[in-house]
Amino acid sequence: MRSVGNGQKFSGAMHAALAAIPVVVVMACCGAVRLAPTGARPQPRGARPYLQPFGIGADAHTGATRASLTKWIPQMQAIGIRTCRSVNMWWGGIEPKPGKWNWANLDRQLAYMKAHHIQTGGLLLGNVKWDKKDRPGTLPVNDLPAWRAYVSAVVRHCQGKVNHWEVWNEPPNGTGPHQTPADYAKIVIATYNAAKAANPHCMVGLAAKSVDINYLEQAIRAGAKDHFDYITLHPYEALGNVMHQGQEAVFMSMVPTLRKMLRAVDPAQVHVPVVFTELGCNASPNPALQADALVKAYTMGIAQGVACIDWFEGMDGDSGPMGLLQANGAPRPAYTAMAQMIKYIGEHPVYLGWVLLRGKDYGFVFHGPHGPVLSAWAPRGEQTKISFGGRVRIINPLTGKAIRAAHYTLGATPILALGVPQSLIRHARADKRKPFPWDGSYTHAKSVSITMGKIIKSNGLHLLSSAAIAREVVAYGGSARSGNVPGGLVFEVDPNFLSYTPTPIEITALVRRDRAGDPARVILYYESPTSYEGANQKAPAYRVPAGKGWHKAVWKISNDQFVSMWGYNFRLNAGRYFIKRVAVKKLRRKGH
Repeated sequence: MRSVGNGQKFSGAMHAALAAIPVVVVMACCGAVRLAPTGARPQPRGARPYLQPFGIGADAHTGATRASLTKWIPQMQAIGIRTCRSVNMWWGGIEPKPGKWNWANLDRQLAYMKAHHIQTGGLLLGNVKWDKKDRPGTLPVNDLPAWRAYVSAVVRHCQGKVNHWEVWNEPPNGTGPHQTPADYAKIVIATYNAAKAANPHCMVGLAAKSVDINYLEQAIRAGAKDHFDYITLHPYEALGNVMHQGQEAVFMSMVPTLRKMLRAVDPAQVHVPVVFTELGCNASPNPALQADALVKAYTMGIAQGVACIDWFEGMDGDSGPMGLLQANGAPRPAYTAMAQMIKYIGEHPVYLGWVLLRGKDYGFVFHGPHGPVLSAWAPRGEQTKISFGGRVRIINPLTGKAIRAAHYTLGATPILALGVPQSLIRHARADKRKPFPWDGSYTHAKSVSITMGKIIKSNGLHLLSSAAIAREVVAYGGSARSGNVPGGLVFEVDPNFLSYTPTPIEITALVRRDRAGDPARVILYYESPTSYEGANQKAPAYRVPAGKGWHKAVWKISNDQFVSMWGYNFRLNAGRYFIKRVAVKKLRRKGH
């Protein structure tokens, strides 16, 4: 919980209440640069195009006033950032009394951003003291006329200056303990109607915490359908799991999984832009790791079609060492990395495709201002000597230093390579539309499994570190997610095997007691359509029979919905048992 304006409390992933920042950038497609993906619904006439995928954000401390922006915005402009999530549009600051509007602070901020050639979006958020119908820190569903008046006034006042409006900050964070996706849908509908009436050409964004696709689905089903023009996510945990768990394939599955959901419940919106209005990595204790995370986030975000990533944040504020700049303005390696990405990937990158170098190292090819550029790194914990088939120019994003070489030992720190051979580019183009692999291809598999032993054998099912996932959830989730910190054995299925689509499955675990006389229970928790409520679905416990023999625990599930909100799909409780093998099998639907 953080104190945010007028003494109100706000809980959320990175506390971007008063001054979170961005929503604007160019979609990357193969071929000519487009303003939206092929097949996308046309933008409202007069809507400003997305500027670039490299955006920035701020927290309640660093983005509250014009004076706070002056400490870091010039440095963002200097490296080519043109997009910002939002400036301070907190309801209580704009309408301190009913019908009394205070535009001074907002106008100073907007003028400052314009002077620095940075386009800002808007974050519609907050409560007001004079509204006695809704508690602070809740969605104002009991006084929708007052909320609509706020939306109408701010959108009309900012016409020609702000065109993208995000509805709330990562719900269900910052909402009441008993408020549901249906309550959020009411706010979305009220916002959409009021905003479009004030400015028919504006864009309204549907939002969710982390990768909470289940929450978005429930909100759409509850009435938000067709009342949004883009979607925002805050995948902090997904990026953390890339860095600590090697889950590149899961990160690459976020937008495809989201579009599966839209295709099922709101097909007219299936191609709306997706924006990560917050994404970042803690610079403590390893600033270089933060820079590595930034390069990987933008590389894989652009590759899967994310319109803009608003890095959280520009300069350290009240959320710890998250900034490209330290609190004293000193740049971190991540600042240099951002500059190199903009310089070589380009403000308007065209994504050409992906390739596995030597069959395992990750490579993503773009057409940038200097021609084709490869962003590449080795899987976590590995080093590989790769050959380019000729001398290429290799840039270290963390330092900006360049070398020319035909061979390079690739590690976890990404490189940018210019002048790569046409054969590699052709390979990347050929793989572009293929499912992104994770130690094999499981798109058409009927089952996946993992076998324990001195060497763990993963066949489309991966055992993850519960401690690493818990660290990411606690670091970025705050109190709204603390009750859902995973423990025990944590598993992720290959997202190409199963993601989003509810599918009857059977999960089996081969277990035995760790002591012949001790009772033991094995409990399964899994992602379901209601996982947004703060706890995964709980299956009936399996009581492990006595003795030293192995026994098969079996759970047949029909209400699964795997979206990897926090980078895992199901877990087994910590208990007094041994486990040898776990498998997930798809079952036939009735009538098929």
